[in-house]
Amino acid sequence: MEQIGFDFGVEAPRKLTKVSPARLATFEDCPRRYRMSYLDRPSPARTGAWAHSTLGAVVHNALRALFDLPVVKRVPQRAMALVAEHWKDAGFEDADQAARYRARAKAWVAEYVEHNDVSVDPVGLERWVSAPVTLEPGSGPSLIIEGRADRIDQRGRELVIIDYKTGRREPDEYEARSSQALALYAVAAARTLRTPCYQVELHHVPTGTVAAAEHTEQSLKRHLQRADETAGDLRLATDTLDAGGDEDVLFPARPGRRCSWCDFRPSCAAGQEAGPAAQPWELLAP
Repeated sequence: MEQIGFDFGVEAPRKLTKVSPARLATFEDCPRRYRMSYLDRPSPARTGAWAHSTLGAVVHNALRALFDLPVVKRVPQRAMALVAEHWKDAGFEDADQAARYRARAKAWVAEYVEHNDVSVDPVGLERWVSAPVTLEPGSGPSLIIEGRADRIDQRGRELVIIDYKTGRREPDEYEARSSQALALYAVAAARTLRTPCYQVELHHVPTGTVAAAEHTEQSLKRHLQRADETAGDLRLATDTLDAGGDEDVLFPARPGRRCSWCDFRPSCAAGQEAGPAAQPWELLAP
């Protein structure tokens, strides 16, 4: 006798997905790069170091180390010395170019310390934050957001997310407001540290520009909804791949200008066909 099925209107619980802003951005930008970055084992062949990435890491590390010092030692001269301590030449055209950018980086951090208040201890430096997210009232969490924020300050009764930038272009308020990474860090920091967080800032160290934006509950929810949609697509593609699906169909390449400096260019024919390879130093700030 055939069993009669009943639908009580109760949906099966959604699979909880753990994501970071970097993973979400990589999947949205190019699913193939996501697969190569996070799923393929062994990892496919990559390019060598990029000078702009080396420069950014040095500046980040120097500023992090600066805030680990007592307030009286957070002076321009010490900031410059920290750049020298953390410096690497990886990706630069030659020793002369590396020396020029080392001098520039020293000047950038010195001016940053000179023109910004560095006397207050941050709540977090490279702080790991994590939070479950529930978008629909009465339902369980659908994803867990996690990652490391460059810096988290407390101003009054609220937190502020700060992200350092060393690229060519000065950020503006629109970029700060539209940054999904900053919005997700704000949500995760508020949950982790149990303190409200709506202010996000991009600090462009080469120019001293501070691009700030104030989020609302509604604007943060929009970022969360977008993240949830991307996480759903990512989860479906990954589960289908695990079940034997076609990796090129599930994680297609999205060729474009960025293929010229993609880390996985040596392993991606579509990326190689998109345009010539960039030199490792081409993306340095002028």
